[in-house]
Amino acid sequence: MFGTYFYHQTSRKMVVAFGSLFNSIEVRRTDSSDAVTEVIKIPLSYGPKDKMLVRISQDPSLNPKVALTVPRMGFELTAMTYDGVRKLNTMSRNVKKGTTGLKKQFQPVPYTWDFSLYVFVKNAEDGTQILEQILPFFTPEFTVTMNLVSSMSEKRDIPLVLTSVTSEDTYEGDFATRRSIIWTLSFLMKGYLYPSVADNAKVIETSVVDTHLMSSVTTADPAYIVAEDSTPYAKNYMILDSHPTDDATRIRILTETSQAPTGGTVSRQTVVPTTTDAIDDEDFGFSETFEFFENPKTYDPVAGTDS
Repeated sequence: MFGTYFYHQTSRKMVVAFGSLFNSIEVRRTDSSDAVTEVIKIPLSYGPKDKMLVRISQDPSLNPKVALTVPRMGFELTAMTYDGVRKLNTMSRNVKKGTTGLKKQFQPVPYTWDFSLYVFVKNAEDGTQILEQILPFFTPEFTVTMNLVSSMSEKRDIPLVLTSVTSEDTYEGDFATRRSIIWTLSFLMKGYLYPSVADNAKVIETSVVDTHLMSSVTTADPAYIVAEDSTPYAKNYMILDSHPTDDATRIRILTETSQAPTGGTVSRQTVVPTTTDAIDDEDFGFSETFEFFENPKTYDPVAGTDS
């Protein structure tokens, strides 16, 4: 159980998906006539807020090149929490076609990833420009489609929920110390962690149902096989056996003319898929073949032959 190596890179994919949503934000500066004088693409990096503040405060001068310091954005994964509300049936499995057999994987476990997105600016206008390019998409969630397990083609819509937006001013010290306004956006990403994949599992490609005469039948020439009608009973029973009442109440399953009074296979139903790719998740259909035996047969499941 534990110790069997597998790695679907789920948390890494969550981090990449989250960051890719915010890597094209820009700020535009205009003059008094509203003509654009400067376009700044906001750099985005992964890391904690304190580390970002240290990097910003390394140059305390008041006139640096803004594109090299602020505005900038950063984000980090802060927590992972089990989400029992979204729990699926543990024993259900996802099934896909493998190279030589069937791939099987039990249902994933629901987890919530907590992310924080930090927006560092030196003036309020830059901050509001960035926020207005983000917030309208969250009502309060935005859905991202992700391929979480490539080998199983497992794609899911992952909700990203915006839970809070806060602001703080980090100005401290003398007049030569840089002022930074920090907006913090908190998110919940509702994803899943997947178990290992069992490969090359056996596939049932053919279903064969044999119908036998019951050993209690004593008639020399039985006309058909019957099942009990539930009408005379308090519960619904279906019994393949002799019937004490008249022919009008009998449930006829197959019309047979076997000459053997007891035992043996008198009819066979074989069901096979109509395509060799039947293990894919498609409506492939199937074909049925019925066989009737005048002389009952005994099927050997090991040898796969009748005698």
